[in-house]
Amino acid sequence: MDKANSPENDAVSSTAHKLLGEKELLRRVGSLKREGKKIVTCNGVFDIIHPGHISFLEEAKAQGDILIVAVNTDSSVKENRGPSRPINKENDRARVLAALACTDYILLFGEKTPISFLEKIKPDVHVNGSEYGEACIEAPTVKKNNGKLHIVHRIPGYSTTGIIKKIGR
Repeated sequence: MDKANSPENDAVSSTAHKLLGEKELLRRVGSLKREGKKIVTCNGVFDIIHPGHISFLEEAKAQGDILIVAVNTDSSVKENRGPSRPINKENDRARVLAALACTDYILLFGEKTPISFLEKIKPDVHVNGSEYGEACIEAPTVKKNNGKLHIVHRIPGYSTTGIIKKIGR
Protein backbone atom coordinates (compact mmCIF):
# COMPACT_ATOMS: atom_id res chain seq x y z
CA MET A 1 0.00 0.00 0.00
CA ASP A 2 1.46 3.35 -0.93
CA LYS A 3 1.70 6.08 1.70
CA ALA A 4 -0.90 8.34 0.03
CA ASN A 5 -3.56 5.62 0.46
CA SER A 6 -2.55 4.45 3.94
CA PRO A 7 -5.09 4.35 6.78
CA GLU A 8 -2.85 6.74 8.74
CA ASN A 9 -3.06 9.29 5.93
CA ASP A 10 -6.87 8.91 5.85
CA ALA A 11 -7.02 9.70 9.58
CA VAL A 12 -4.98 12.85 9.07
CA SER A 13 -7.08 14.04 6.14
CA SER A 14 -10.35 13.38 7.99
CA THR A 15 -9.28 15.62 10.88
CA ALA A 16 -7.03 18.14 9.12
CA HIS A 17 -9.88 20.64 8.64
CA LYS A 18 -10.05 21.03 12.44
CA LEU A 19 -6.33 21.80 12.91
CA LEU A 20 -5.88 25.49 12.19
CA GLY A 21 -3.24 28.14 12.52
CA GLU A 22 -4.14 31.29 14.44
CA LYS A 23 -4.75 33.46 11.37
CA GLU A 24 -7.17 31.00 9.75
CA LEU A 25 -8.90 30.31 13.06
CA LEU A 26 -9.49 34.03 13.67
CA ARG A 27 -10.95 34.38 10.17
CA ARG A 28 -13.33 31.48 10.76
CA VAL A 29 -14.33 32.71 14.22
CA GLY A 30 -15.20 36.10 12.75
CA SER A 31 -17.40 34.44 10.18
CA LEU A 32 -19.04 32.17 12.76
CA LYS A 33 -19.77 35.11 15.08
CA ARG A 34 -21.41 36.98 12.19
CA GLU A 35 -23.64 33.90 11.75
CA GLY A 36 -24.64 34.20 15.42
CA LYS A 37 -22.76 31.11 16.59
CA LYS A 38 -21.85 30.87 20.27
CA ILE A 39 -18.09 30.32 20.58
CA VAL A 40 -16.72 28.20 23.41
CA THR A 41 -13.03 27.81 24.23
CA CYS A 42 -10.95 25.68 26.54
CA ASN A 43 -7.26 24.99 26.76
CA GLY A 44 -4.86 22.46 28.15
CA VAL A 45 -2.15 19.91 27.59
CA PHE A 46 -4.40 16.90 26.86
CA ASP A 47 -1.34 14.65 27.08
CA ILE A 48 -2.89 11.23 27.71
CA ILE A 49 -6.59 11.39 26.85
CA HIS A 50 -8.77 9.73 29.51
CA PRO A 51 -12.48 9.70 30.46
CA GLY A 52 -12.04 12.88 32.52
CA HIS A 53 -10.91 14.74 29.40
CA ILE A 54 -13.81 13.36 27.37
CA SER A 55 -16.38 14.45 29.98
CA PHE A 56 -14.72 17.87 30.21
CA LEU A 57 -14.78 18.37 26.43
CA GLU A 58 -18.35 17.13 26.06
CA GLU A 59 -19.54 19.50 28.78
CA ALA A 60 -17.57 22.32 27.16
CA LYS A 61 -19.21 21.64 23.79
CA ALA A 62 -22.65 21.71 25.44
CA GLN A 63 -22.05 25.38 26.37
CA GLY A 64 -22.33 26.63 22.79
CA ASP A 65 -22.19 25.94 19.08
CA ILE A 66 -18.46 25.81 18.32
CA LEU A 67 -15.77 24.35 20.60
CA ILE A 68 -12.23 25.57 20.06
CA VAL A 69 -9.55 23.69 22.00
CA ALA A 70 -6.22 25.45 22.47
CA VAL A 71 -3.49 22.87 23.05
CA ASN A 72 -0.18 23.74 24.68
CA THR A 73 2.85 23.20 22.45
CA ASP A 74 5.56 20.85 23.67
CA SER A 75 7.77 23.78 24.74
CA SER A 76 4.99 25.40 26.81
CA VAL A 77 4.19 22.05 28.44
CA LYS A 78 7.84 21.67 29.47
CA GLU A 79 7.76 25.20 30.88
CA ASN A 80 4.55 24.55 32.84
CA ARG A 81 4.93 20.87 33.81
CA GLY A 82 8.66 20.16 33.75
CA PRO A 83 11.20 18.42 31.51
CA SER A 84 9.56 14.97 31.57
CA ARG A 85 6.38 16.22 29.92
CA PRO A 86 4.66 16.00 27.55
CA ILE A 87 4.43 12.26 26.99
CA ASN A 88 2.87 12.70 23.53
CA LYS A 89 4.05 15.26 20.99
CA GLU A 90 1.91 18.34 20.24
CA ASN A 91 0.81 17.26 16.76
CA ASP A 92 -0.22 13.84 18.05
CA ARG A 93 -2.21 15.39 20.92
CA ALA A 94 -3.89 17.79 18.48
CA ARG A 95 -4.79 14.95 16.08
CA VAL A 96 -6.39 12.90 18.85
CA LEU A 97 -8.49 15.89 19.94
CA ALA A 98 -9.44 16.64 16.33
CA ALA A 99 -10.79 13.10 15.98
CA LEU A 100 -13.37 13.72 18.72
CA ALA A 101 -16.90 14.60 17.59
CA CYS A 102 -17.24 17.28 20.29
CA THR A 103 -14.31 19.39 19.04
CA ASP A 104 -14.69 21.82 16.15
CA TYR A 105 -11.26 23.45 15.92
CA ILE A 106 -7.85 22.81 17.47
CA LEU A 107 -5.12 25.43 17.82
CA LEU A 108 -1.60 24.89 19.15
CA PHE A 109 -0.38 27.74 21.35
CA GLY A 110 3.10 28.26 22.71
CA GLU A 111 2.59 30.82 25.44
CA LYS A 112 2.68 29.95 29.13
CA THR A 113 -0.99 31.03 29.45
CA PRO A 114 -3.85 31.25 26.93
CA ILE A 115 -4.46 34.96 27.60
CA SER A 116 -3.25 36.12 24.16
CA PHE A 117 -5.43 33.51 22.44
CA LEU A 118 -8.48 34.54 24.49
CA GLU A 119 -7.89 38.24 23.78
CA LYS A 120 -8.09 37.51 20.06
CA ILE A 121 -10.93 34.96 20.03
CA LYS A 122 -13.11 36.72 22.63
CA PRO A 123 -15.18 33.61 23.34
CA ASP A 124 -18.75 33.75 24.56
CA VAL A 125 -17.81 31.05 27.08
CA HIS A 126 -14.46 29.83 28.32
CA VAL A 127 -14.46 26.45 30.08
CA ASN A 128 -12.01 25.54 32.79
CA GLY A 129 -11.57 22.76 35.31
CA SER A 130 -12.65 23.07 38.93
CA GLU A 131 -9.02 22.72 40.04
CA TYR A 132 -8.51 26.27 38.68
CA GLY A 133 -11.92 27.63 39.72
CA GLU A 134 -13.61 30.97 39.15
CA ALA A 135 -10.40 32.85 40.00
CA CYS A 136 -8.43 31.19 37.19
CA ILE A 137 -5.87 33.17 35.24
CA GLU A 138 -8.24 33.36 32.23
CA ALA A 139 -11.18 34.91 34.14
CA PRO A 140 -10.28 38.63 33.88
CA THR A 141 -9.66 38.39 30.12
CA VAL A 142 -12.84 36.43 29.44
CA LYS A 143 -15.01 38.75 31.56
CA LYS A 144 -13.40 41.92 30.14
CA ASN A 145 -14.54 40.77 26.69
CA ASN A 146 -18.12 40.06 27.87
CA GLY A 147 -17.63 36.30 28.02
CA LYS A 148 -18.61 33.98 30.79
CA LEU A 149 -16.62 31.34 32.60
CA HIS A 150 -17.98 27.81 32.95
CA ILE A 151 -16.36 25.52 35.49
CA VAL A 152 -16.36 21.74 34.98
CA HIS A 153 -15.89 19.50 38.01
CA ARG A 154 -13.29 16.77 37.75
CA ILE A 155 -14.21 13.13 37.70
CA PRO A 156 -12.41 11.63 40.70
CA GLY A 157 -9.66 9.19 39.85
CA TYR A 158 -8.84 10.55 36.40
CA SER A 159 -5.73 12.64 35.78
CA THR A 160 -2.82 12.42 33.42
CA THR A 161 -0.40 12.83 36.33
CA GLY A 162 -2.11 9.91 38.10
CA ILE A 163 -1.83 7.75 35.00
CA ILE A 164 1.86 8.58 34.65
CA LYS A 165 2.48 7.68 38.32
CA LYS A 166 0.54 4.45 37.90
CA ILE A 167 2.71 3.30 35.00
CA GLY A 168 5.83 4.34 36.91
CA ARG A 169 7.33 6.85 34.58
